Amino acid sequence: MSDHFIAPVAEGASAVSVVPVAAYEPPYYAVVFTSVKTEEGGREGKAGGYGETNERMEELVEKIPGYLGMDYAGSPGGLSITIGYFRDADAVEEWRTNAEHRAAQRRGRAEWYERYTLHVAKVERSHGFEREHG
Repeated sequence: MSDHFIAPVAEGASAVSVVPVAAYEPPYYAVVFTSVKTEEGGREGKAGGYGETNERMEELVEKIPGYLGMDYAGSPGGLSITIGYFRDADAVEEWRTNAEHRAAQRRGRAEWYERYTLHVAKVERSHGFEREHG
């Protein structure tokens, strides 16, 4: 749900423009959504309206005050992990209770997901690293 690319996991895959969300000053919240789609839902996320709904959710979450960004990774076997970062619990709650997001959740359970887990965690420590090139 961002301009981030799927992290390369296959041997020989290249890391083109893979950029994680920056480390923010804690505390903040991480919402971790790990899922496996149904065959009908489309393992590639394009079948049955999933892609359009996913794009709409990106538009909505970016408007929430306190939204910090999102990381995404997917494996060739179909496991997907999306981590949304939020400045405070109020921002997480606003996203959780958004009417369009709730409707997308219901549709996800009915059509797109074989299984998923959701974890909400308060980040107490955060740092980053970036290699200098050139």
